[in-house]
Amino acid sequence: MAETFRPTSESEVAEIVREAYEDRRALEVLGHGTKRTVGRPPVVSAPISTERLYGITLYEPTELVMSAKAGTPLSMIEQTLAMKGQELPFESLDLGPMLGQEPGEGTIGAVFAANLSGPRRIKAGAARDHLLGVSAVNGKGELFKAGGRVMKNVTGYDLPKGLSGSWGTLAILTEVTFKVLPAAQESRTLFFTGLSDDQAVAAMCAAMGSKYDVSGAVHLHPHFVRGLSNLDLCNARGSVTAVRVEYFSSSIKYRAEKLTQTLSVYGEVHELGHANSKIFWDDMRRLNFLAGSDKPIWRISVAASHGAQFIAAMMRRMEAHAVMDWSGGLIWLEVPKSADAGAADIRRVVGQFGGHATLIRASSDVRRAIDVFHPLDPPLAKLTKSIKTAFDPKRILNPGRMYAGV
Repeated sequence: MAETFRPTSESEVAEIVREAYEDRRALEVLGHGTKRTVGRPPVVSAPISTERLYGITLYEPTELVMSAKAGTPLSMIEQTLAMKGQELPFESLDLGPMLGQEPGEGTIGAVFAANLSGPRRIKAGAARDHLLGVSAVNGKGELFKAGGRVMKNVTGYDLPKGLSGSWGTLAILTEVTFKVLPAAQESRTLFFTGLSDDQAVAAMCAAMGSKYDVSGAVHLHPHFVRGLSNLDLCNARGSVTAVRVEYFSSSIKYRAEKLTQTLSVYGEVHELGHANSKIFWDDMRRLNFLAGSDKPIWRISVAASHGAQFIAAMMRRMEAHAVMDWSGGLIWLEVPKSADAGAADIRRVVGQFGGHATLIRASSDVRRAIDVFHPLDPPLAKLTKSIKTAFDPKRILNPGRMYAGV
């Protein structure tokens, strides 16, 4: 493969893509490459990385808005926000440790290109919900801007949200503008040990349905509890089910006590204080419990009320271990190695409950052989191809990464 292009400006990105467009040479779009192994391996002539498009270009703490070049490390964004007592509301997911990378090496452009949202998504919304504007280069080498610095600037087609989650198949993000929020003053986590999947879903849904402003709800099978950083939890017997309350210190004790009373019908409730609570949810955000293995990992989205039923159906078909986030609406499923990573069974069961399944970790041979992203219904597939043609008519940006022929 040819040497990686590393442009240092938007105009260089546009020039490289324009030449590739004229020569019909496909490009692999990268940030730092931490998520390079997600999706079908694209057939390309050369990679193009945004890692030298670097730096925060605008930060107005009082307006709760920030702009940054796409290759700016996520760690730099988070450190800058922390100095002003602010944070990314959606608690960006870090796939690095699960994919054999160091944590914190991803870029802010990749966060939005992949729509990576962590445990707080259940309360604050997804990454795309906080994306205000973008600068990007399409598949013809044309630089364009969309959106603005405030939510009310969004009119007509919301291109920033449409590009979010497209994994570099429509355009190369060069700069992003996004909303930030004040960080929590304090966090506490209430947890149970030994709940079944059904009991855990009931407890998590009760917590989310309460008036105590829960911002995280997760359930881990015993297989994954051993991967937690907190030694007390790591040595717990059985599963761990946890819910988080956070923000103002003045109200946190009251809310934690009232929520404990509400949830006591599901078993003995334990509590993690602020420091240990942050450690636990950092594990969840970085998926540390999925690191250290090369078994296939699926990301399953179903209705929260169907999470336990889905897992039970899968465990009747294969040896599987699961973590349920978002009260059971997001399932991380580890399955045995096989020629298709269990795709046939998983998609059959997903079809019974509704939802979709994406293969996040597997060998390149497996990812090349199957649909990594959930297959689209014919009308949606047709629309997807039309959008791809509009942005990238010669299909030179990450061709086939999400869907064959797109």
